Amino acid sequence: VQLQASGGGSVQAGGSLRLSCAASGRTTSVRVVGWFRQGPGKERGFVASIRRSDGNQLYADSVKGRFTISRGDAENTVFLQMRDLKPEGTAVYYCASSNNAFASSINRLYDYWGQGTQVTVSS
Repeated sequence: VQLQASGGGSVQAGGSLRLSCAASGRTTSVRVVGWFRQGPGKERGFVASIRRSDGNQLYADSVKGRFTISRGDAENTVFLQMRDLKPEGTAVYYCASSNNAFASSINRLYDYWGQGTQVTVSS
């Protein structure tokens, strides 16, 4: 499975961005798609995930109510709509896929990772 993340950019605090994750290859085995982020000097952390079978969504507490993960009309595309962005959201955002339907927020359960897209939020 190959994953391509896009849509990053620079915004001011309070602004919005929509990230896209396009999957290709043997996508029939994918059960969950997740978004993670890694800020400067920080470890990569969970942001949101969506389960393919039932659309179940999971969010990190820090983004609940501001971010929305969704599936696109194209079967192998997942979006992350980010609103009310904060400076602490500055990070490289990665999409990842898992063949485990219960991967949820656990990094090590994700099998494939995209290259990341930079999001910079200025105050």
